Amino acid sequence: MSTRPKVLVTSAGGKTGLHTTLQLREKGFPVRAFVRRQDHRSEILKRAGAEIFVGDQYSLGDMRAAMQGVQRAYQCAPTAPNGLYFNAVFTAAAFEARLEHVVTLSQWLSSANHPSLFTREVYLSDILIGMRKEMSVTTVNPGWFADNYLMVLDMAAHLGVFTMPLGPGNVKKNAAPSNEDIARVVTASLIDPASHAGQTYRPTGPELLSPDDIARAMGRALGRRVRYIDISERMMVKALKALPPSNYSVAAVTQLALYADEYRRGAFAVNAPTDHVEGVGGEQPEALENVIRRTVSSRPDLTRSPARSLGAIAGFLRILATRPFNLRGAEKARDYVRPQTPVFSQDDPAWLASHHPEKPRVAKVLAA
Repeated sequence: MSTRPKVLVTSAGGKTGLHTTLQLREKGFPVRAFVRRQDHRSEILKRAGAEIFVGDQYSLGDMRAAMQGVQRAYQCAPTAPNGLYFNAVFTAAAFEARLEHVVTLSQWLSSANHPSLFTREVYLSDILIGMRKEMSVTTVNPGWFADNYLMVLDMAAHLGVFTMPLGPGNVKKNAAPSNEDIARVVTASLIDPASHAGQTYRPTGPELLSPDDIARAMGRALGRRVRYIDISERMMVKALKALPPSNYSVAAVTQLALYADEYRRGAFAVNAPTDHVEGVGGEQPEALENVIRRTVSSRPDLTRSPARSLGAIAGFLRILATRPFNLRGAEKARDYVRPQTPVFSQDDPAWLASHHPEKPRVAKVLAA
C-alpha cells in the first residue's frame, strides 16, 4: 500500500478535477475521486487507478463518508447554483475529518460586494475554509478559463465567426489558462503543502490576447479564416438559451453576463500574465492555440462539411428566433441576496489592494 497521503478530489469529473486526479495518479498518490455518477469520465479515472466515490456533494453524510481515511483534499465547487452550500458542507466535513491540507478553487474576482452572487459566495467560502488553523490551505484563483472560448467553437468551425460580448476586438484583455495548467498548480500544492500552505496562486496563459488574437488562433487550429464579432449581452443570453451547454441554468447565465461585463472592463487583464504555472506547476503555460488544436483533434464534428454548415446556420437561426429573458428580472425572481451598493472589481479599493502582482511570492516559494 502507498505510504503517501490519500487525496480527495471533489468534482472529479469536472474541468480541473479530472486533470488533478490524473496528475496525482501519475505521481503515485492515492486518490479518491468524488463524482456524481458513473460515466465515461469516471471510467477514465478508474483506469488511472483512482478510487471512485459516487455520491451527492451537497450531502453532509456523503461528504463525511468520502473523507474517511483522507489526509488532503481539493475543494472544487460544482459549476451550479448553491456553491456556498457545497463549500459549507465540504468545510464542515473537512473540520470533522481533521484534514491536514486543502487546496481550494477560488476566483480572481472574489470580493465581498461584487454584483455576482456566485462571486460573493466564493469570497465567503474562502473565509470559511481558512477558519480551522490546524488545517493549511492553498488558494488557486484563476480568471476566465480558456475552456470558456470553446463554447462557441462550433460556430467558428462551420460559419467562420467567433462571437462573444468581450468588447473591442483589438484590446488585449485576458491570458486564459487551460484546465490542465490550473490542475498542475492544484496538484503541486496538494503534493507539497509545506511549500504552498497559505499561498494564493493565479494560473494564467502565457500572454494577454485580444478577441481578434483568439479568432486568429481558432482560424489556425481549424484551417480556415475566423473573425471576431462583438455581440451584445442580449444576444449571448439568447444563444445560451437556444443552444444550452451541459451545465446550463438560468442562475449560471445571469452570473456569466456579469463576468462578461468584468471582461470588457479589463478585470482579467490586471497583473496578467503570471508565472505561477511554471513556478508552481513546473511547466510552461499552454498557449491558447494548443488548447484549441487539442479540442479540434478530439472532435470530428468540427470538420467542415455542407451538412454541418447547414446545421450551424439552422442553429444561428434558432438563436435569432429565441425570445430573450430579462437577466436582472431573473435574478430578482430567484430572490438573490443583493448588496445595497454592488461594486465591480476595479472599483473596489479592497480588491485592488489584495490583487497585487504575485511573481515575487512564487520566487520566494521556489527559493525556500
